[in-house]
Amino acid sequence: MRLVVQRVSFAECKVEGKITGTINKGYMVLVGFGNSDDEKIAEKMAEKLGKLRVFEDENGKMNRSIFDIEGDVLSISQFTLYADSSKGNRPSFTDALSPDKAQALYGYFNECLRKAGLKVEEGIFGADMKISLVNDGPVTIILDSEVLW
Repeated sequence: MRLVVQRVSFAECKVEGKITGTINKGYMVLVGFGNSDDEKIAEKMAEKLGKLRVFEDENGKMNRSIFDIEGDVLSISQFTLYADSSKGNRPSFTDALSPDKAQALYGYFNECLRKAGLKVEEGIFGADMKISLVNDGPVTIILDSEVLW
């Protein structure tokens, strides 16, 4: 499972001109699943995201979590995080989890975040989404379950 986490002061997702999710301070997270991912990995990644300390404390150090700042999450499904561009110029997506399994795991991941107490807004799985955001910092962190565990 891969997450691209961007610290934002605003983020919004639109599908066909309609807002499907909008947040102010928090994370805009691109979420991708690989063939070996399961609910246990989704749970661990949700926990890791919640504990990640990339918000500034009173001394200007990145020492606060999303819970500490009462931030929100805009979660966007993103199978292209598993693109393999090692051969030729056209990426292969064979390492990405199948759409039906990924959609279920994406929903489960978002529910894990909600159960932890976070407000989670979403895009629409598989849709052509337009994402707008104001990157805060900028701070962008990549979390990869294959590297973390």
